[in-house]
Amino acid sequence: MEEPPHHHHHHHDHDYDHQHSPLKSPSSTSTTTAATCCNCGAPTSYKPPPAWSDTSPPPIYRPIRAPAINLPPSSHTQQAIILAPVPHSQKVPLVSPPYHFQTPAKKIQSPEDINHFQNSDSGKNFLGFVVALSESIRSHKLSDPCHQSETINSIVSILETLIQWIDEIPPAQQSSRYGNLSYRTWHSRLTETSDSLMLQFLPADLQSATIEIVPYFADSFGNSSRIDYGTGHETNFAAWLYCLARLGVIKEEDYHAVVARVFTKYLELMRKLQLVYFMEPAGSHGVWGLDDYHFLPFVFGSSQLIDHRYMKPKSIHNDDILENFSKEYMYLACIAFVKKVKKGLFAEHSPLLDDISGVPTWNKVNSGLLKMYKVEVLEKVPIMQHFLFGWLIKWE
Repeated sequence: MEEPPHHHHHHHDHDYDHQHSPLKSPSSTSTTTAATCCNCGAPTSYKPPPAWSDTSPPPIYRPIRAPAINLPPSSHTQQAIILAPVPHSQKVPLVSPPYHFQTPAKKIQSPEDINHFQNSDSGKNFLGFVVALSESIRSHKLSDPCHQSETINSIVSILETLIQWIDEIPPAQQSSRYGNLSYRTWHSRLTETSDSLMLQFLPADLQSATIEIVPYFADSFGNSSRIDYGTGHETNFAAWLYCLARLGVIKEEDYHAVVARVFTKYLELMRKLQLVYFMEPAGSHGVWGLDDYHFLPFVFGSSQLIDHRYMKPKSIHNDDILENFSKEYMYLACIAFVKKVKKGLFAEHSPLLDDISGVPTWNKVNSGLLKMYKVEVLEKVPIMQHFLFGWLIKWE
């Protein structure tokens, strides 16, 4: 496949100011808002790439992971990340009978709604759950033994079934490079089977919960009409796990396995879906985002590496380390995958990940990424307008 043409908006290669990493301390953040080249200070212009219109189909060749929007992160967002408190873990409150399961619905339409959610018990507790998952894998290799309940094994086998379906539904022959239509066949099999998949592990007294938890599950693997996937879908998977924790189906002692067994299997499934069906990145920030598809494996993966004897954030530039350790460490697997699917210099296609590699400790990386997840994912209307609220995740 030939190389995509490179569009340089400015004659310098490094438009991204390395002082702008949201994970660095406030003192190093420049206050200028105009986009300027960090080498010479000349103004740079960031024009978004031409939109692919619905009327004229895209050309046969589209570079993998065409960025949707390609704007440098705003200094306002970066300040918000830097100044935000580090999120803390929280215990998930269990529900008790009588149960009032309901079909969950969308509630978020504006920044005010986002604030309402962030300040609510549900919003704080959901983020607290994500932090608790992150802490459960702290300083652990993926192969470390962990408590694996029947429920966990059952969920892993469900994900293995979904992986198996991909082999049974080969990609369709089609002229457009992106969005293979066979994904829709895979997705309709998912929606037809979701209820019965839940019943494989829900105890008898909780089977009525399917009405509420299936919508989160069904939205965890991408959108069937757009054939895209992004951090909103990933957040649905975390929300589905959170609902299971609210039900007591997943317990605190399961968290380590939720990350090391369930989430890693989910990642394996998503990477296969992305590669086989050429899923579009949903609302990708192009070069300015962390990654086109995922966020949480960077959070969990940085936690795994906290206090590692010799692996430092800058070790991601060492290909021997990536090759030898990406099976054990999720963060390294993410970096290796990015390097596999993106061509060119790492600092150019992934400036944010490159910046993060300059942060001195994994602890700082992890807390910075947790703050960033809250600001860049959970506080973004385009992502959270699709988020669902029911009896387990309440809209108060």
